[in-house]
Amino acid sequence: MCRFIETIQVRDGELRNLTHHNRRMNETRKAVFGVSEQLDIRRYAEGCPVHGIHKCRVVYDREICEVAFSPYIMRPVHSLRLAYSDTVDYHYKSTDRKELEALYSLRGNQDDVLIVRDHLLTDTSIANVALEKEGVWYTPATPLLKGTKRAWLLEQGLLAECNIPADDIYSYSRIALFNAMIDFGFLFLDINRDTVIHI
Repeated sequence: MCRFIETIQVRDGELRNLTHHNRRMNETRKAVFGVSEQLDIRRYAEGCPVHGIHKCRVVYDREICEVAFSPYIMRPVHSLRLAYSDTVDYHYKSTDRKELEALYSLRGNQDDVLIVRDHLLTDTSIANVALEKEGVWYTPATPLLKGTKRAWLLEQGLLAECNIPADDIYSYSRIALFNAMIDFGFLFLDINRDTVIHI
């Protein structure tokens, strides 16, 4: 049976953005298993670390199966290579990452891949993205995964959704990578032919 995960940032004992994590988990449970009962991760998060930044990994199917905490160490990303797949599907945050791992293996000398599906930019192997043009940040309208941080940023009006053709990438000035663990504004890359490899 397939299982799914939520990865939640814990900062000084606080489970960050929990409303969006609970919402996505319960929407996934309903869509995949037909379960309408609402679960709250907070009720299962005993032993939450109270100092520093940690990762809370929640594994679930119909019910929550496992909750584990670990110190968070960010994987550095200084460059990206575009990787192409029109069949990759990760719209539910599953424990099965085989397709993403296969695309990640195509990164060559770069730190990660920026995945292109149907000629449009989506996500990296670990993060949603936004691209800056003339002071406005645009995030792909059809990401591989609708991340919880992405949902929050859209609600706050900090991002605008649009389709971003891969061939247009160099018309943007910067790219931001973000996810539940990487706050928006923490990881920026200038977009040029050394940092983003388009082949």
